[in-house]
Parts: sequence; C-alpha cells; structure tokens
Amino acid sequence: LKKALINKNKIYEWEDLGIFNEENSDYPEQAEKLCQSILADENLFGVLICGSGQGMAMKANRFSGIRAALAWNEDSARLAREHNNANVLCLGARLLSFEKADHVLKIFMETSFKEGRHLERIKKLDL
Repeated sequence: LKKALINKNKIYEWEDLGIFNEENSDYPEQAEKLCQSILADENLFGVLICGSGQGMAMKANRFSGIRAALAWNEDSARLAREHNNANVLCLGARLLSFEKADHVLKIFMETSFKEGRHLERIKKLDL
C-alpha cells in the first residue's frame, strides 16, 4: 500500500522511512521515526501504515505535538484535519482497498484546520 500511494501521489514530497522489504516490521519503531521527523519540522505531515492502522496511531499519539488520526473514510479524514489539526494519517492496509486509502489520503492532505473553537482543544491535547 505504501509503495502504491507514493507512486500515485507524486504531487507530495515523500520521504520513505522504511521498511524496504516484505519482512514483518516492528511498527512502534517505524512510528517513532516518523514522529521524530515531524517534531523536528512542524510543517510536515506523515502517513503511517500497518495492518489495522490502530497500532501506529496508538504509538504516534504518545508524542506531544503529534496528532495521529486513524482514518477509514472521507469524513474521518476530513474531520481529523478540520477539528483536530491531525498531522499524521494512519491507514489500515488490511482494512482499506488501495482506492479507498488513496481517496482518504487526498482528503486528509487537501483539508485545512478550521481553528476557531478547535484551537483551544488542540492545545489541551499537548499538555
């Protein structure tokens, strides 16, 4: 799924942090690599993929400043950006078709944070 999304969405600047083979990976390590990159540059967004997306989201959300969203459809992706200012999209490779994952990615990347009443709530997430 990762390779297919990168290949289809060349309009985004990707940095592939691994893994680079078909072996099982230790997803908490992959999530940590991505989160450290985002925390070093707050203008970045990230995409984490595992079987369900849930493990990646759980690990990523342990980092203050990371707002990882497990998204599975248009509404979950849009609301994660509009209301939660999510900076990491988590996808479940075993649960989403490529077409659905690609659509969710596009919605996530094209949606802006609405700020307003949501801004104070976001600040509370990083306490």
